[in-house]
Amino acid sequence: MKHTKKLFIGLALGLSILTTQALADDAKARAIMEKVDARDDGKTLEQNMRMILIDKNGKQRNRNLHTYGKDFGPDRHQIMFFKSPADVKNTSFLTYDYDNANKDDDQWLYLPALKKVKRIPSSDKSSSFMGSDFSYFDMTDRDLSDYNFKLLKETKVRGHDAWMIESTPRNKKVVKESGYTKTIAIVRKDNYVVVRAINFMRNGKKKYMDITRLHQQGGVWLPDQITMTTKKGKRMTHKTILQFSGIRLNKPINNTMFTTRRLEKGL
Repeated sequence: MKHTKKLFIGLALGLSILTTQALADDAKARAIMEKVDARDDGKTLEQNMRMILIDKNGKQRNRNLHTYGKDFGPDRHQIMFFKSPADVKNTSFLTYDYDNANKDDDQWLYLPALKKVKRIPSSDKSSSFMGSDFSYFDMTDRDLSDYNFKLLKETKVRGHDAWMIESTPRNKKVVKESGYTKTIAIVRKDNYVVVRAINFMRNGKKKYMDITRLHQQGGVWLPDQITMTTKKGKRMTHKTILQFSGIRLNKPINNTMFTTRRLEKGL
């Protein structure tokens, strides 16, 4: 279920770039990340999501959502509906995550106050998603062909054997779109889930992702809680906690759920 993204001088430069990329890439690390990418996460998924926003002073705001995801061939579509509180109620978000590396993912946001569906351009994908520590870019899968991978070491996380893998964007376009200069991910060996990651941001800050709880259902590993913490140096500037419940895996979901018209209609 998933999810290479003139004349003589140009040809020489192209070969030089390809050689540099090949030398910079680690075959073992890439093979691991390919297994991460190919991991089964269900044909469909419906669930409740609570988004907890925590500022630098510890003040919390809670948001409640309902989400749907479905495979469309090799592509993945996902839609989210904000249910509460009142200031975000009926806001909705739709993503088409394409397997084709040459095709940019599509994202739309519906803001009820404006009664308008807004398409998220690539130039805005490093921006915060609804005031959270997750960006629009974080809401889609990364295209492996955009990165070089390096196996840094073998480690353990919460008692489980794991690999620590560094991914580095292959070009400035990916850095600009993602907002990240590199990522260090920790992948569990038993299930190929990225359970922790450090995202190094262009502005010098770092975002720390941690799947603090997960479970297996029908052979599929699913997160129960994910945190994303933004830090400037050692100081936390903001934190987001996502908590999942009411999970329905591989249950029928009508294709009409994943349309811009449904964004306006709501749940």
